[in-house]
Amino acid sequence: MALIVALLVAYGTFLLFTAFAYGWSGVGIGPRVSGRPAAARRHAQERLVRAGFGEVRVLEFVAVMGVLFVIGAAVAFSLFGGVLAPLIAGLFAASFPLTSYRARRERRLSEAQEAWPRMIEEIRLLTGSLGRPVPQALLEVGRRGPVELRPAFADAQREWMISTDFGRTVAVLKRALADPTADATCETLLVAHEVGGTGLDRRLAALIEDRTQDLQGRKDARARQAGVRFARRFVLLVPLGMAVAGLSIGTGRHAYDTPVGQLGVAVGLVMVVGCWIWSGRLMRLPEEERVFMPDEAKGLR
Repeated sequence: MALIVALLVAYGTFLLFTAFAYGWSGVGIGPRVSGRPAAARRHAQERLVRAGFGEVRVLEFVAVMGVLFVIGAAVAFSLFGGVLAPLIAGLFAASFPLTSYRARRERRLSEAQEAWPRMIEEIRLLTGSLGRPVPQALLEVGRRGPVELRPAFADAQREWMISTDFGRTVAVLKRALADPTADATCETLLVAHEVGGTGLDRRLAALIEDRTQDLQGRKDARARQAGVRFARRFVLLVPLGMAVAGLSIGTGRHAYDTPVGQLGVAVGLVMVVGCWIWSGRLMRLPEEERVFMPDEAKGLR
């Protein structure tokens, strides 16, 4: 029975990881739609790059998860013994890289959201007062932008120098940044470049005002969550401290050897993990939907 439970838990972890990293669906061991593993791997690698793990390959990311699983399971086994509790603790420890990925991605998006109003204002001044061409203004501002955004603008600059096709340049930039504000800005500039007209300054000013209001609202929400985020850490620290203290009472870890003790530990661990995930979802700010997504990104979303 323990072996069956272990296999089911391991396969469930595999399904969750492949759904998150590769965008696979279904319960099979591969993607439902054939002919897309290479695109799925490329998509997973792009997500690691956007999260700041550009130097890490997908297989290395999975290997780190495996090591953390072993460490978490070993710690739980030293505390509680048995099979089920180490499995639950190992799976929870293996999820730390995914949590780190999400946290770094949210931090990068937050930094991009703070930078875009200023960058749009610079583009507005360059295309208006100084009369710069739209592609030159966009790439020039990007070269002076935040360090986190510069690699994407460098790729766009390379595409522009090779093809001088602003549509392809914008597509490269949107795919690398994967940010709703970047999508809206790039599409506005692309339309102005292809169609022309005198309304670009007005549209950019409206976009700046909208982005500034959204940024201020998110800052206020994060400020209100500061105390809650600090308290959330006690969801892990307090039960762990109680488990360690329990080792000094009576027969220590042997007190958990009974079936009732193992069941109680498993239920406690599931409740701790569930509360940790639930509280994180409650505090997560809604992400703005991307409207002008590249076609290949839509297919993999």
